Amino acid sequence: MKPNSCSIFIKLLVLQYLSVLCVSQDFDFFYFVQQWPGAYCDTKQHSCCYPKTGKPAADFGIHGLWPNYRDGGYPSNCDPNSRFDRSEISDLIGTLEKEWPTLSCPSNDGTKFWTHEWVKHGTCSESELDQREYFQAALKLKQKANFLQALTNAGIKPNDEFYELQDIEDAIKEAVGFTPGIECNTDSSRNSQLYQIYLCVDTSGSDFIKCPLLPSSRCGSSIQFPKF
Repeated sequence: MKPNSCSIFIKLLVLQYLSVLCVSQDFDFFYFVQQWPGAYCDTKQHSCCYPKTGKPAADFGIHGLWPNYRDGGYPSNCDPNSRFDRSEISDLIGTLEKEWPTLSCPSNDGTKFWTHEWVKHGTCSESELDQREYFQAALKLKQKANFLQALTNAGIKPNDEFYELQDIEDAIKEAVGFTPGIECNTDSSRNSQLYQIYLCVDTSGSDFIKCPLLPSSRCGSSIQFPKF
């Protein structure tokens, strides 16, 4: 083999190795994140449009299943060759429209949202889950974590009233067995409101675990649970 050919061959091997390394990138746990549509729509941070299927149910919807590291970092966009393929989850679309609805503008069918979540986050879990398994895992976790029911059982309802952050955390922990992460945003009156709830999941995407690290909450001690 000529010197130049040898050099090119070695470079190709290195690039191939780096590509495989990126695709099979390890992670420590998932964040499973659900968002409250009333808080998403009741803020000046972004616009809100109902999907083409109509106004979603007044329930928490999946935001994503995100690989994370114990040090607080996270991988993203790990496999540029793994594109979202709607046909691989065609039988899940109806359930995704209900449990993982989009609220972005302009009104759309959800494909853009699911594509973003797969490309940015899902591709970083391909060592554990292929595309179909990734979306199935999130849907199964949603069935195991009914946040609205847990909060309602504790007398915490989406009625624009204010509730103690600790009471919200306790209600979720009582229902699922683990302390959640709570994220708030603010409405036009600068009220802190319940926006997203995080639970941690093992790398198989199957079971909830104690969070190695909870996200920053940005919540007051008393927060609003807005109507939707």
